[in-house]
Amino acid sequence: MPEFGLFLGCNMPAIRPDVEKAIRESLPAVGVKLLDIEGAACCPAFGTFYSVDEEAALAVNAWNLALAEKLGVDIVVQCGSCYSTLKIGRHKILNGWKEVIDRYLQKADLTYTGKTDVRHIIDVYRNVVGVEKIRESIKYSLDGMKAVVQNPCHVLRPSKIVGFDDPEKPTALKDITEALGAKVPYYEREKQCCGGSGGFAKRDKKANLEFTKKKFDSMKDEIDPDLIVVSCITCLLHLDSIQEEMRKQGMIDYKIPVFDYSQILAICLGKDPDKVARLSVTPRDELIGRVLDNRI
Repeated sequence: MPEFGLFLGCNMPAIRPDVEKAIRESLPAVGVKLLDIEGAACCPAFGTFYSVDEEAALAVNAWNLALAEKLGVDIVVQCGSCYSTLKIGRHKILNGWKEVIDRYLQKADLTYTGKTDVRHIIDVYRNVVGVEKIRESIKYSLDGMKAVVQNPCHVLRPSKIVGFDDPEKPTALKDITEALGAKVPYYEREKQCCGGSGGFAKRDKKANLEFTKKKFDSMKDEIDPDLIVVSCITCLLHLDSIQEEMRKQGMIDYKIPVFDYSQILAICLGKDPDKVARLSVTPRDELIGRVLDNRI
């Protein structure tokens, strides 16, 4: 059984612990053992440490990598920002910064040799578990439903460092969603950012609403999906909550439930929806009911 160290990041355990529960229920159910990285710190995201002190940021990054290497495992992470920060940090450390960073790690009796890598959870589901294992494991399906997928921007570029999928035509999240029985058609704005990244939503709320509305209108007009499937905590939070704001302002008159992939997988595996998909702004109960009516 493959083993990975689960890197939670900051937002998931603080704001959407049901996603953490879904991951802890789903990955072991499809044959992946999870270990906790005791003492892990913030990744730290590019908008924090890196904007002030790159050396300090890489030292914290190396701390997380060293803790996982001490366990003898690669890291698996759901948050797109955490993934790219850790992955790019690892690249920097091994390509010019290692001697500097080693001085910090030695003070904590830690070392990082580069053995531990960082894998995004989409990559693990698609390329470690595989679509056949997922398809064989589920008890309920999304048969008869249409889904759209939102790939985290940070898992696609810079593709030579972070990429495990085609940045122009990513298919991994689509593949594993189709493994649950859903149809996942392409729509024009599929590759558009969710709108929640980099503080865009806070810096210019009006522009952000208009930007995101274009994406929602595209998926609604072209596909009319039953659900949106994401695999990044920022995408989940933003696409879920911004719908309520757009409805209040009369910008849209529809609701599309949003799930992290591990959440909808957990439900299809027969896990308790009240534990793995409890929190949302846009209602999800009707969609969950439809899934539970689709017993395989």
